[in-house]
Amino acid sequence: MDATAQALDERLGTTGFARKALKKAFPDHWSFLVGEIAMYSFVIILLTGVYLTLFFKPSMNEVVYNGSYAKLQGVEMSEAYASSLKITFDVRGGLLVRQIHHWSTLIFMGAILVHLLRNFFSGAFRKPRELNWLIGILMFMLVMLNGLFGYSLPDDLLSGTGIRILEGVIAAVPLVGSYAVMFLFGGEYPGTDIIPRLYVIHVLLIPGILAALIPLHAVVLTWRQTHTQFPGKGSSNSTVRGYPFFPVFIGKTTSLFLWVLGVTTLLAAFVQINPIWLFGPYDPGAISSGSQPDWYMGWLEGALRIMPAWEINAWGHTVAMSVVVPALVVPGLLFTGLAVYPFLERWVTGDRQIHHLLDRPRDVPARTGIGVGGIVFYGTLWLAGGNDVLAHKFDVSLFWTTWFFRFLIILGPVLAYIAAYRICVGLQRRDLALAAHGLETGIIRMSPDGRFSEVERPLPDEAIAAITDPRPAPAADLDVPPPIDDIESPRGRSATGRVRAALNRRFREDLAEVPERSPEHAAEEQTVPAGEISARRGDG
Repeated sequence: MDATAQALDERLGTTGFARKALKKAFPDHWSFLVGEIAMYSFVIILLTGVYLTLFFKPSMNEVVYNGSYAKLQGVEMSEAYASSLKITFDVRGGLLVRQIHHWSTLIFMGAILVHLLRNFFSGAFRKPRELNWLIGILMFMLVMLNGLFGYSLPDDLLSGTGIRILEGVIAAVPLVGSYAVMFLFGGEYPGTDIIPRLYVIHVLLIPGILAALIPLHAVVLTWRQTHTQFPGKGSSNSTVRGYPFFPVFIGKTTSLFLWVLGVTTLLAAFVQINPIWLFGPYDPGAISSGSQPDWYMGWLEGALRIMPAWEINAWGHTVAMSVVVPALVVPGLLFTGLAVYPFLERWVTGDRQIHHLLDRPRDVPARTGIGVGGIVFYGTLWLAGGNDVLAHKFDVSLFWTTWFFRFLIILGPVLAYIAAYRICVGLQRRDLALAAHGLETGIIRMSPDGRFSEVERPLPDEAIAAITDPRPAPAADLDVPPPIDDIESPRGRSATGRVRAALNRRFREDLAEVPERSPEHAAEEQTVPAGEISARRGDG
């Protein structure tokens, strides 16, 4: 090993990098592992996908099924569906691998979404990590799209319904929709080319892009910028506290990969998902009862279901707003909003500092309220995607469930913003009370003069550090100064400046205050627990 290391160092100069990498500090907070769950799920997807490609035939040629599944013997179907049945019933381990592939995709999407929310609520998208945020949004879109394409490949009745919806969405695009459908499907729907083309995109194009973006997002930029961390004892904007990459973090991350693989395999073995043999082959004239897409596409389904049947007729063309708005406008607004939010918040706050220390969600109520409003917006659309199932299970009118979600999609985010904002303010006041008075013990003491008071126990320095330790301010004061000698400030001369000042005031209104610490606490030396390391940023 010494000879190999010396040979690599002489040719590539790896010794210095390796020595620095082995000592790099990794934070120990559980939320930092969510991104790793996504990365390991992607590895599982690739491994199982390679196995499935050995047996899957991406062809829409009609064949007569004569395989092991007796209920479909003699039925005409596409080669894609027939090969999916062969994988399921005739290939050793085929059904388990199919299930692992599907479950790992769902876990992949869930981990990406939770990781995105963690970065949003903690402010991890701020300088210098804007590029990493944009890469994450791009990967989220690509994974969602690739999941839809992979879900459609078996060409069963359920996935075929999804392709039919995709065809309707593309056809609704003004001017070019019909041409795009002919190009994508290779003729009139359903054509003969859609499955082979989706297959190439699903197994080659998008995975290749993701294989380039994931290392850039998770390793290169993170290694260059160092890790973020939550405020607390030993953490600051100029130092990072954590355990070294080797041997602590490498042991933890290897164990986490085995856990992800084990949980995914258990789900695949005991929790059945997408039983394509029960749906039968796709038939353009039929639809399976209670059709529901995978959860990550359910919000688009909900948008289609609750959108009123509006149309615009002009210059001999019809624009189906009932399709264009939910399928193109709503996703466009959501993903564009996510992509531009870091720059919009920086414009509102005037904050151009470098942030390695994260915000606790309660410390920035405005951002937290916006995030919770977005979650309610997404969740309402997701629930609306099953409005028929809800109507059936709860024995209510489909008409009323549809109108309920139409009102909720407008009022829900507003009410969620208000509620989340007030909860954050309440938690801030509780933190200030803890810092000032300590923790209530439930012990009542009577003084000699007959008065009763509760005994309060001061919190240890480690527990109170997240409230009292200094941190960079999340916003600067951009308010419009008052006129001087009847001369208005340049900030207030334009409508844009006045809007920015008003938004800045609203953002700063209830930001958390960092209480002053007592002199004896402030003078205490910050110690690092055994096994941890504390390093200057830029030094690993």
